[in-house]
Amino acid sequence: MQEMSRRNQHFTDSVIRRMTRVSLDCGAINLAQGFPDFDPPKAMTDRLREVSQEGPHQYPITMGAPNFRRAVSRKCGRFMGISIDPDTNIVVTIGSTEAMVDTIFALTNPGDKIVMFSPYFENYRAQAIMADCEPVFVPLVPPSFHFDPEVLEDAFRQHPKAILICNPSNPSGKVFTYEELKFISELCIKYDVYAIMDEVYEHIVYDGRQMVYMASLPGMWERTVSCSSLSKTYSITGWRLGYAIAPQPIMDRIKQYHDFNTVGAASPLMEAAVVGLEMPDEYYREFGDHYAHMKQIFTGGMKELGIPFTDPEGTYFVLADVAPYMKKGQSDVEFCVEMAQKVGVACVPGSSFFDEDVNHIVRLHFAKKDETLLAALDRLSNLRRIMCG
Repeated sequence: MQEMSRRNQHFTDSVIRRMTRVSLDCGAINLAQGFPDFDPPKAMTDRLREVSQEGPHQYPITMGAPNFRRAVSRKCGRFMGISIDPDTNIVVTIGSTEAMVDTIFALTNPGDKIVMFSPYFENYRAQAIMADCEPVFVPLVPPSFHFDPEVLEDAFRQHPKAILICNPSNPSGKVFTYEELKFISELCIKYDVYAIMDEVYEHIVYDGRQMVYMASLPGMWERTVSCSSLSKTYSITGWRLGYAIAPQPIMDRIKQYHDFNTVGAASPLMEAAVVGLEMPDEYYREFGDHYAHMKQIFTGGMKELGIPFTDPEGTYFVLADVAPYMKKGQSDVEFCVEMAQKVGVACVPGSSFFDEDVNHIVRLHFAKKDETLLAALDRLSNLRRIMCG
C-alpha cells in the first residue's frame, strides 16, 4: 500500500473531544468541551419546529441563504460598526471551524508562516499544518496573558502571511484591548500581513470590558477576515452555523474553498436561526448577565476550594493549576483521565493549548446550569483527597 499523508503525524485527534468521550464513558460532569446544558432561545426552537414542516429542505445557495446573510450583515454591522454587504462580504459555513479552514487555504501557500498566540485553541495548529503552513508562536504571559511587543514584532520580521487571533481568547479568557489590537494592526500594515480573527466569544466579556473588532480599526478592513458563529451566542453549538466576513477580493477566494469543501450549511437551520440574529440589544445584555452569573458561581467556588486558577476577562473558560494534585511523573493527559474517572469532573489537559512545555494546567468551562456547576464544585471539593490519597 502507498504511504498515506504525513501531515497528521504532527497532531493528534482533538484532545477536547477525546475528553468528552472519556466523560461519557465514566459518567463525569463534562466541563471539558465547551457547550451549554441549557436550551437555546425559545423563539429559535419554535421557529425550527415550524421550519421542520414548511421547509426549506433542499440545497441552499452555496454562500448561504440570502435572508440569513442579510440578518448576519445587519447584526454584525451593528456591533462591529462597519458596513457589510451580504452578497459580497459574507459566506455561511459549517461552524466557525470551517470558516477558519477556508480562510487559511484562501490566503496562504505551502510554506507560509502564520503567527499565533500561545495558549491557542487546539484547532489552529492542526489547521495550519493541514495547509502546509508553519505556525510561529508568541507567548501570552500569565496571569494577565499580555504579550511582549518586541517578541511579537520579531515574529512579524519572519515575514508571515497572516496572524491568527482568538478574541476573546480560548483558552486563556483574555480580551484584547484597543491599544493591543491597534499595535497588532500597525504591525499587520507595516509588514503586509493578513489578520484572521476568531470572534466566536464576542458577546461574552466581563467587568465592563469592551469587545473591539479588528476589522473596524483604521486600514484593517482590507486585510482582515472575521470568523464567528452562532454556536456560543445563541447556545446552539450543534447547529454548526458559522460565517466569515471579509472584503470582496478575499471573500471571492474563501467562497471557492467553501463551495468545494461543504457546498453549503443546512437550509432548515439557517431559516430557523434568522430570528436569533434579529434579537434586540436587550437579548445580548441578558446573555452577558447570564454568563457573568455562571462565572461568579464557578470562580467563587474555585476560590473557596483553594484551587489556583486565572480569572477570565471573557469567554467561559478557566485555566486551573493542578500541580498540587498531580502524582510525580504524571502527565496532564493522564491526570485529566484519572480525574474524570475518580472525581467525576472532566477537563482538558493544558498541553493541547500551549506551545511551551506546560504539564500542570487544565481548562474547565462554566457554560452550565447552576445545579450542574454546584454539583461539579461539590465533586471538586474531593479533588485533593482522591487524587493525592
